[in-house]
Amino acid sequence: MPETPADPAPPKALAATGRAVDERFGGAVFARKALRKAFPDHWSFLLGEIAMYSFLVIVLTGVFLTLFFVPSANETVYDGSYGPLKGVRMSEAYASALRISFDVRGGLLMRQIHHWATDIFMAAIAVHLLRNFFTGAFRKPRELNWLIGIVLFMLVMVNGLFGYSLPDDLLSGTGIRILEGVLASVPIAGSYLVMFVFGGEFPGTDIIPRLYIVHILLIPGILLALIPLHAVVLTWRQTHTQFPGKGSTNTTVRGYPFFPVFIGKTTAYFLWVFGVTALLAAFFQINPIWLFGPYDPGAISSGSQPDWYMGWLEGALRMMPAWEINAWGHTVPMSVLVPALGVPGLLFTGLAAYPFLERWVTGDHRVHHLLDRPRDVPARTGIGAGGVVFYGVLWAAGGNDVIADRFDIPLFWTTWFFRCAIILGPVLAYVFAYRVCLGLQHRDLGLVRHGLETGVIRRLPDGEYIEVERHLPAEETAPITDDRPPAAVPLTRPDTKGVTPPDTRSPAGRVRVALNRYFIHDLGKPDRADGSTRHEEEHPAIDP
Repeated sequence: MPETPADPAPPKALAATGRAVDERFGGAVFARKALRKAFPDHWSFLLGEIAMYSFLVIVLTGVFLTLFFVPSANETVYDGSYGPLKGVRMSEAYASALRISFDVRGGLLMRQIHHWATDIFMAAIAVHLLRNFFTGAFRKPRELNWLIGIVLFMLVMVNGLFGYSLPDDLLSGTGIRILEGVLASVPIAGSYLVMFVFGGEFPGTDIIPRLYIVHILLIPGILLALIPLHAVVLTWRQTHTQFPGKGSTNTTVRGYPFFPVFIGKTTAYFLWVFGVTALLAAFFQINPIWLFGPYDPGAISSGSQPDWYMGWLEGALRMMPAWEINAWGHTVPMSVLVPALGVPGLLFTGLAAYPFLERWVTGDHRVHHLLDRPRDVPARTGIGAGGVVFYGVLWAAGGNDVIADRFDIPLFWTTWFFRCAIILGPVLAYVFAYRVCLGLQHRDLGLVRHGLETGVIRRLPDGEYIEVERHLPAEETAPITDDRPPAAVPLTRPDTKGVTPPDTRSPAGRVRVALNRYFIHDLGKPDRADGSTRHEEEHPAIDP
């Protein structure tokens, strides 16, 4: 047999360079491990990558825009290509934004790619966050990654607000005016905050250069540090999460190696994200600043709406009653403080604290690399559904005037509808999601124990009619039957011989045990075909 030729040796210069890098930085060991790292092959795993690729598009287009944008509030007379605004006095920032849109080759396309990429970035972060919440991906050892994700969400939202405030058109100027009102509403320190941020009375000439520095330098610098830490360092140090199924356990990962499979997929995925963003920018207009005109504190416009990711704050401001507290010569405007500071504080503090609150309730201190199916943890899924409805009602309320106009109904009707919905909606969503989870659990139990309905009816010799059921293969029932760590463990046993357990002798302990029993009661457990469930001997069910 002919001998198989040996692999050619790498060039001496390349081999020497690789050896030198390895001797100084130890890159060979890391590279060898990194190239073999397994990545789960599930579509939801790529949601975070949409955000990462959108951020890359934002950075590239933002660099282009900084070459032509003038961050100055000094007045000038516009003499560019857009006829309707010729001879109009405006800020240099607005004039340069118009010049980018009409006089710079490819400028309008770059502006729209930048804006669409920001919207996609925010949407991808939100969906990625929901995926991690509903599947329990925030549990040990990923609490730090969850907190970094919350910080990224807040930073990107704030940077988006500053970004679309820079052109100094009528819409963005109105947004800055709302920001000034929020700062001024802070008791005692409000006037000082306004003077510090704006450099004097509103609007001043300092706010646009300051927003520009924060928008292109400060927050992007923090993002460039946190995104690799969130998406690369911690995830490469830890085992990737995966859904239960055939071959997936809490100690193994079923997937494809980083090289060459995942690197090929992720490269194609980046091209898809960029292509979709470019198509949206080319065919769907967004933020036409030339239609709004320059900012004028005395001018207003109807139907004005912020970007979707700021709509929920707009809705909170619109639905809040005009409440004030007058005490000791000071007026505290609750109609601004509660929606602008209280609601965001409640939302983001709740998101950041939830992993630790759930651990306190469940008593679960295990390491989790295997995700939960949302149906298997009804309490968490109900809480998440309530949070989504809470956010959605606020977001929809931000367009209450548009809704009233389109459906020809009084504006006060829409306002009062959203005021009621913000209270009842999350509760109803929790109950509905909880019941849906229980229904899906029962459906899974039927699939394991009885099989899939085929629609074929047979008659038995005794005259009875039955439907033929096809038992599913182990590959399909593995997410239901395979063993997995429970999402919660009982904190205490029921009272025995009239002796109260130590865990329930304090008010906080009684609350914790009650929540623990409720959380555990309807947890989905791995089902066997014989009707029994695992973990029953180790963790018996406790009636609430």
